[in-house]
Parts: sequence; structure tokens; C-alpha cells
Amino acid sequence: METTVDDEIATSKKAPSGNRPGVARPNAVSGCALTAALAAMGGRWKLFIVYRLAEAPMHFAALRRSLPEMSAKVLAQQLREMQADGLVGRSPRGAVPAPVIYALTPHGRSLLPLAETMRRWGMAHQDFRARSGNPDIATDARAACVIGVTS
Repeated sequence: METTVDDEIATSKKAPSGNRPGVARPNAVSGCALTAALAAMGGRWKLFIVYRLAEAPMHFAALRRSLPEMSAKVLAQQLREMQADGLVGRSPRGAVPAPVIYALTPHGRSLLPLAETMRRWGMAHQDFRARSGNPDIATDARAACVIGVTS
């Protein structure tokens, strides 16, 4: 039996990286709770994702539309990391290619008071910079992150 180029290509393909189970990242400074927290919630987009999922679970596409500056690749990567850290749950709805719903886990919801505190500190920092003559010129209305968290 003769093999063709198409047969060789078909057998050499790998599964997409999104289909592999996530593994939580190791703590950068062993035993340090601060670096563990920063690894789980740090990065440019994770708190934005937390804010978007705080109100209701969302399909990947809806989450992607709500964060237009983030690429689909980065969103998928951040969601995988958050899932591995137990912050986000992933629920496929039906047969492949089914829509997938992402939601905060109870552990992920525990981030909301901290995120709200950081948001308020950020607002105070922006005010401080404005009063100091160095206003935050990178403010973008699309990055608004207000949820119903009370102090």
C-alpha cells in the first residue's frame, strides 16, 4: 500500500493545546503566599476576566467580545491558567463543537473583594497622579470594571 503526503500530514497532527488538562503553575518563591496569590490572579487580563464572570457565566465568544483588546489566544490561555488554579469552571454544553460556558468557582468568587479593593486603590492612585500633574493618559472607558461588590 502506498502512502501519500496527505496520509503523512494527517497522522502527524497534534491535539490543540486547549484540549490538554491544565496544570497549576508552581509557586515562584516556595512557601510564599504573596507570590502564590500573584501567580493565580496576576497578569494583565485575569482580573478583567474575574469582573466579567462575576455577574454571570459566559460563553467564550461573549467573554471575548466583552474584552475587545484581548486576543482569543490570550483569553484561552488565561482561562486555562485560571481553571488550573481553581478560579474558573468550564462547562461544555453538548457535543463537539459545543459552546463552552465559563463561570467563577466559589474559590474564584473569593477574589472579588480583593479585586474591588484593588480597583478602589487604582482610582485613588489615578486621582493622586492627576493632582501631581501626571494624569493617567491611558485610561480607556472599555476597561471599566464595576460590579456590585460592597465593602
